[in-house]
Amino acid sequence: MKPVTVYTTEYCPYCQNAKRLLSQKGVPFTEINLSDKPDELAQLKKRTGMRTVPQIFIGEELVGGFMELMALETSKQLDKKLTD
Repeated sequence: MKPVTVYTTEYCPYCQNAKRLLSQKGVPFTEINLSDKPDELAQLKKRTGMRTVPQIFIGEELVGGFMELMALETSKQLDKKLTD
C-alpha cells in the first residue's frame, strides 16, 4: 500500500472527515498538523496551489482534499490508487 499523508489544521471539519474515512477503511496515514506552523502551511499552499486543508497525498500524488477523497471512494477508485 502506498503511504498516505494528510496535512491538516485543528478545528477543520473536512480534515476530521478525511481522517475518519481513512481510519474506517483501515488505511494507515501520517497526519501533519500545520496549525502552529504558518510558514510550512504557506509553503504547502505554494507547492500545491491549494488554499485549503486537508491536503491529501497518496504516495507523491496530491489527490486533493476531503471532497476529492470521498469522490475516489464513491467511484471505487480509492483502493486502486492506494495499491497501484
